Amino acid sequence: MKWWVSMPKIELHAHLNGSIRDSTLLELARVLGEKGVIVFSDVEHVIMKNDRSLGEVFKLFDLIHILTTDHKTVTRITKEVVEDFASENVAYLELRTTPKKNDSIGMSKHSYMEAVVEGLRAVSAVDIDFGPHKFNTQDSLNSIAMNDACDGTKRKKIYVRLLLSIDRRETTEAAIETVKLALEMRDLGVVGIDLSGNPVVGEWKTFLPALKFAQKQGLYITLHCGEVPNCQEVQPMLDFLPQRIGHAIFFEEEEWRQLKTSKIPVGYP
Repeated sequence: MKWWVSMPKIELHAHLNGSIRDSTLLELARVLGEKGVIVFSDVEHVIMKNDRSLGEVFKLFDLIHILTTDHKTVTRITKEVVEDFASENVAYLELRTTPKKNDSIGMSKHSYMEAVVEGLRAVSAVDIDFGPHKFNTQDSLNSIAMNDACDGTKRKKIYVRLLLSIDRRETTEAAIETVKLALEMRDLGVVGIDLSGNPVVGEWKTFLPALKFAQKQGLYITLHCGEVPNCQEVQPMLDFLPQRIGHAIFFEEEEWRQLKTSKIPVGYP
């Protein structure tokens, strides 16, 4: 395990809310429990459970959304997540998150992402680069990993790029709003759009206008695909030719052949 941790790594499938420390989640849950917002004893086991079904995973995500509703918390978890990845010698990190809107506390999608960027700026354990620089080849990523993660003569550095996620519960209009936000934030390290969320919710065609708009504007696209059996979506998603596919668990043999022919890499956390 020490050998794996010491190796320089490139992380291409990291969800912000899926990477929060258990200790932080428990702390936030206790605070809300003391305020009477939740019953701590009812959620503690949800946080600490290791072997989760798909349904339990999204039950945890629903809880995380309750625990991370304010700007200060979003900033905190972003900082912690980046520093945790850096501590495991991740040299290049693509961090995806769904911009949240919470009118009750004055949170817009834009202010949510500002809180994320504030978390990036707050990283102090390592040097961080989250600017607009683009990496065009795998060789350049390998060079970053080897030069910055393993050179013991200089301070450790992590390169972070952001993907804004469209949640499958959203409308077409909300998805387009997320794409426009991504375009506004390109100079702050936003490089692409992700389609994710509960795979049994929503329909592919709802998000196609937003994804086509993003693709036309030069944003990279990653699609969570084949997380559950859904032949009506897998084929059109492959035909869309995203830069990456997430999971691809329930693919038929012909779909795997098309994936290989199209040279679309698969990311699985």
